[in-house]
Amino acid sequence: MAGHDHNTTHRPVTRLLQRAGDGDASARDQLWHVVYAELKQIAAYQLAAEHGDVTLAPTVLVHEAFLRLVGADGRFENRRHFFAAAARAMRRIRIDDARRRKRQKRGGGVNLSPLGDEPPDLNDDADTVLAVDEVLDRLRDIDPRKHEVVELRYFAGLTVDETAAAMGISARTVNVDWRFARAWLHRELVGTFS
Repeated sequence: MAGHDHNTTHRPVTRLLQRAGDGDASARDQLWHVVYAELKQIAAYQLAAEHGDVTLAPTVLVHEAFLRLVGADGRFENRRHFFAAAARAMRRIRIDDARRRKRQKRGGGVNLSPLGDEPPDLNDDADTVLAVDEVLDRLRDIDPRKHEVVELRYFAGLTVDETAAAMGISARTVNVDWRFARAWLHRELVGTFS
């Protein structure tokens, strides 16, 4: 994320990911300490728009995501792959939480607004959370790169430049993909609820 020296932070994380993937418990513990602050930033970003009956705290989200990521088959090619997977895991945890809340409390209207640069407000309406998840899955099938741009920009909170650096593409390409994905997702969501 912002302010990191990519040369000094990428290699140690990648090495720890490889060792942890090979089953090295001490590498997994070291990895936890190295990535915790950045994972907490991602969690805080995703939870920033929540209000009302907040059911997940950033610390809980980070711990659960980390456990899912470095569990039985936690293998990652590099730092980018790990943090994209972390953002995805946190989104999945929040979706599971939305499903649980939906079972507990039925009803409520759907409030759709265009996808913006702010994190999604996924706490108010479980139907919207589930619809967004379904539409994002369709985008992944259609255009995996645009899907990754959405995950890194919208769910991980990366800037255009950070997303470009993480993906190894130009900032211009990120902007084009981001504009397309926002319009496409909004159109698909409106179609889902009309």
